[in-house]
Amino acid sequence: MVEIELDGQKVEVLEGSTVMHAAEKAGTYIPHFCYHKKLSIAANCRMCLVDVEKAPKPMPACATPVTQGMVVHTKNDKAIRAQKGVMEFLLINHPLDCPICDQGGECQLQDLAVGYGAGESRYQEEKRVVFHKDVGPLISMQEMSRCIHCTRCVRFGQEVAGVMELGMSHRGEHAEIETFVGMSVDSELSGNMIDLCPVGALTSKPFRYSARPWELSRRKSVSPHDSTGTNLIVQVKHDKVMRVLPLENEAVNECWLADRDRFSYEALNTDDRLLSPMLKQGGEWKAVDWQTALEYVANGLKQIKSEYGADTIGTLASPHSTIEELHLAASLMRGLGSENIDYRLRHADFTPSSSIQWLGTSIASLSQLQRVLVVGSSLRKDHPLFALRIRQAVRNGCVLSTVNSTTELPFADAWAMPVTHSSLTSHESWAQALADVAVAIAAEKGVAAPASGQASDAAKAIAASLMSGERKAILLGNAAAHHVNASSLLAIANWIGEQCAASVGYLTEAANTVGAQFVGALPLSGGLNAGQMLDGRLKAVILLNNEPEFDSAAGVQANASLNSAQMVVTLSPFKANMGFSDVLLPIAPFTETPGTFINAEGRIQSFHAVVKPRGETRPAWKVLRVLANLLGLPGFNFESSNDVFKSIPNADAGHVSPDRLGNAIQREIEVAAVASPAPVVASIYQLDGLVRRATSLQLTADARKAVNFEGASA
Repeated sequence: MVEIELDGQKVEVLEGSTVMHAAEKAGTYIPHFCYHKKLSIAANCRMCLVDVEKAPKPMPACATPVTQGMVVHTKNDKAIRAQKGVMEFLLINHPLDCPICDQGGECQLQDLAVGYGAGESRYQEEKRVVFHKDVGPLISMQEMSRCIHCTRCVRFGQEVAGVMELGMSHRGEHAEIETFVGMSVDSELSGNMIDLCPVGALTSKPFRYSARPWELSRRKSVSPHDSTGTNLIVQVKHDKVMRVLPLENEAVNECWLADRDRFSYEALNTDDRLLSPMLKQGGEWKAVDWQTALEYVANGLKQIKSEYGADTIGTLASPHSTIEELHLAASLMRGLGSENIDYRLRHADFTPSSSIQWLGTSIASLSQLQRVLVVGSSLRKDHPLFALRIRQAVRNGCVLSTVNSTTELPFADAWAMPVTHSSLTSHESWAQALADVAVAIAAEKGVAAPASGQASDAAKAIAASLMSGERKAILLGNAAAHHVNASSLLAIANWIGEQCAASVGYLTEAANTVGAQFVGALPLSGGLNAGQMLDGRLKAVILLNNEPEFDSAAGVQANASLNSAQMVVTLSPFKANMGFSDVLLPIAPFTETPGTFINAEGRIQSFHAVVKPRGETRPAWKVLRVLANLLGLPGFNFESSNDVFKSIPNADAGHVSPDRLGNAIQREIEVAAVASPAPVVASIYQLDGLVRRATSLQLTADARKAVNFEGASA
């Protein structure tokens, strides 16, 4: 530790820290623009100049390492004069258009200019003008004349997103931040550049000129998309969601947000919202009141149960639904006498597990890994924030290995990080590729391998990597989870994990994949799984917050199967499944209902509604409760979502109990390559109904070039 004196206060910091770090520890604010705690030090704005005793001139706090006995003044005359001088230079070319700037009210330059800027400028020369640039549907670069060249956006692309999409061209007053050769900004994390920009140079194109910061209410929430459980700040005006920003949580999403989480709110205000219950009569849809719609559903379910039995009724539930909704859906089915409920819509292997399959480690620990093997995942697109953490680990020396498809996009594009070892093969041979790694490990350790195979050079390299180092993980991606041989992939991964002292886990696809298992939204003995329910066996189907054509392994074939059912009931925030449904019940999206998600690491996170439900929309938990009451089922007398939450055993623990988490599975390992369809994996902006209807996301390069896991155009 090194002790320094900062504004008369003794501060101890680690050796190698900077004056800025010492100031942060002491709670002293030093004005700055280019410095950011998650980015490398650039020291190019010079706003953080401070007076260091015995130094001949003011020194940048962000780039000045501490030394024993150093004496620093951040607020004496010398430091203040230096900071004011820098501010004067920053404002020479700034357009000073605060009244019309979209960043007005939350601009770091505007705030600091109040304290460090002069009342008027001494410069009368013409200000420079930088022409606007079109870099895609998400980020606006219309006012690049405001740019102060802090290079936060450039460093973010290089160091965090892994893709250098912006850079600085030219020199002096001709310097500009821009893309090159007319490229657009296409990173799945690009929206973070908007947050990082300390002026109004980079702004949100969807939000642009729609509201002022002081008009917006700030409310906390949790993302309903992938399994990170990203913490959100949802900004609201007149009961309308206007913008979504990250809520800092170091253990989950740090201070970052994937574009999918940031911009999907656009879908909430589209014309595709379902705002009242609807019945199909004579082939035409007609709006009805809730009582009529729910009585129609209850009577239909009673009749079908009486004629065909309860086992002809089933529910397909989305893993993007809250645990309250999933718990009630499962309870409703079992109250009717049916075990036909499943959330595993995109799965092909339904081998039961005795425990809840999860990440196998904490999210925060991904940044500290020394060795990692990823199987069957387009990591960067499936889980942008997990990829971000693994990218941090790789930058610090972690060795990344992968078993993936031969036709996957080039690694430079697909991973945005160095992949040291890779076994590339068709999806049918992934189990064999993992078995080959196991054979190499078995030969090295002198033990029996779990399956036959041949230790290829690639397998030996992966095995050697996993047998070295300390903090290690084997991560199975969405494509591995949806694989026809998923249980064998997991079984071999578990064997490798045991031999190499590595954690084994699923990256898990959706916001509540772990939560759905936690509340038992799975068929027990005698129940039909999702694949069986979608092959035409059911007479009555309840679809909770999903569209089988897009959200299931059956794809368009699901439409024909559901058309054969006597009654299909869709609970959705949108006008979905209209071709085969008989009833549409409008349920609230995550912004209009309280609820709880359980992320990949088992973290239980509850949230409140941030706006009132639109039209006649009702929270799904309430719809399911009333439907159960009409069916005469006991145990559904809940007055609030919190009552439902409290009825779920151990849901209030904050984290799923470790004894319930596990990735063990009992099944004979099969490695023989069998011709089978490619695993069904939703592309980044097709994951759920919200992102599918977010206009700006659908205009991105990722949406336009969507591919399936084997590389064919979707």
